[in-house]
This record gives sequence, C-alpha cells and structure tokens, in this order.
Amino acid sequence: MNPRMNFDQASKGIPMLKDKVAIITGSTSGIGLGIARELAKLGANLVLNGLGDPGEIEAIRSGIERDHGVRAVYDGADMSKADAVRGLITTTVKKFGRLDILVNNAGIQFTAPVDEFPTAKWDEILGINLSAAFHAIAIAVPQMKKQRWGRIVNIASTHGLVASTHKAAYVAAKHGLVGLTKVVGLETAGSGVTCNAVCPGWCERLWSKNRSATWLRNAASVKNKPSRTCCPRSNRLSILPPRSSLEAP
Repeated sequence: MNPRMNFDQASKGIPMLKDKVAIITGSTSGIGLGIARELAKLGANLVLNGLGDPGEIEAIRSGIERDHGVRAVYDGADMSKADAVRGLITTTVKKFGRLDILVNNAGIQFTAPVDEFPTAKWDEILGINLSAAFHAIAIAVPQMKKQRWGRIVNIASTHGLVASTHKAAYVAAKHGLVGLTKVVGLETAGSGVTCNAVCPGWCERLWSKNRSATWLRNAASVKNKPSRTCCPRSNRLSILPPRSSLEAP
C-alpha cells in the first residue's frame, strides 16, 4: 500500500483512512471519543486509551467495531508514566505493523491560586497534559518517517493561547503543547509527516460536568473567554492537509 493517501479511494466508495492505524489518548469519553468515532467512520483502525469502567470501555470498543467495521483495541497505558506512554506506541506498531495517526488528547485539570497550587498537582498536570505528548511523539516520529506518511494532532486549548486565573499548570502545559507542536512541525517538514494543534474552547467533559451552572456562566464572562463552545458529539477534526500534499508523486 502506498504510504501516501489515495484520494481516489473516496470516489470508489472506499473509506479515506482504510487500513490506517490511529492512536487517540484519552479516548474513552469526551473529545477523544468523538475523534475516535470520526476516524473509525473514515475507516481507520483504532487504539483507544483512557480511564473508565472496564465494562463501559468494552462496550465502546465493541460498538465502534460493530458500527464501522474497523478493528479497535484498548490499551490502558498510564499517561503519567513515560515508559507506559512510549510502550503504547511500540506495542501498537508491533500489533498492527504501522502507526499513521497519533492524537494526543489526554488531559486533566485542577484549579487553585498560584500561591496555593499543590506541587504534586503541578507535576501531575504537566506530566499528563504535556510530557505524555512529548514521549508519544518521540517514539512515533521515526515510525511515521519510515512510512513516509504520518499525522500528529495535539489537542491543546484556547488556554494554549490565552490565560485564566487559578489554572497555572493547565495554561502552562497547553502553551507548552502549542510550542512542542511548532517544533515537531519544523523537524518533520518534507518527510511526509505533519504535526498540528487544535485549540478547542469550553467543552463538555467528565471533569467539567460537575461544574455548577453559575460557575459556567461566570467562566464564560471572563475577559479572555474562548469565542465559542464545543460538544464532542458534534466535534469534527480535520487531520488531512490539502490534496496536493497527499497524492503520490
């Protein structure tokens, strides 16, 4: 199979990402699950990752296979541990023989004034929201370069562009993720591998569902608020550059 995307497949009714392999971290709920389902619709085989009830995760995994006719596996790698993140990539390549798409989506949140912010929480958020993406990319890039095709998508945030109070670790991590994206994009230029970041606004997530309506109204009124909200069920993610950059020479 030519490692370059063949857009003629679409005109023949063949899913655009058929036989491609995608890892989506933090994909058992929220944005990550929405992305996973969209990639499955396009024919990609999936590696799901994230937290949750084992029975519910299995229902999600089997449902994706049933609904879209793709292969979907679950890997519970701990995104706070470098070796586990790197192992997620190597295990996927061994299992599928390739890795085409990496979506770094896993993230956590904690809020407190900077002078009261627990050191342990700072380290945890930086580890999962930023370092995990670094470790995954570091192992994925050589494989993608070998294939001469790969797509890395980092799910950052509007907090990778602006700040909010009480979110020192989250804002620092998301700004760092945007910076990491730029570096990797430069380093992979011309190789067939691309690296981009998506910066969503307020989204419905498990860790935000418990926020009160008053808190959400107050958050939406801050000066640096995102321009719009989003919902994972309607989320759309473009991971493909213009046609001319994907077709075989």
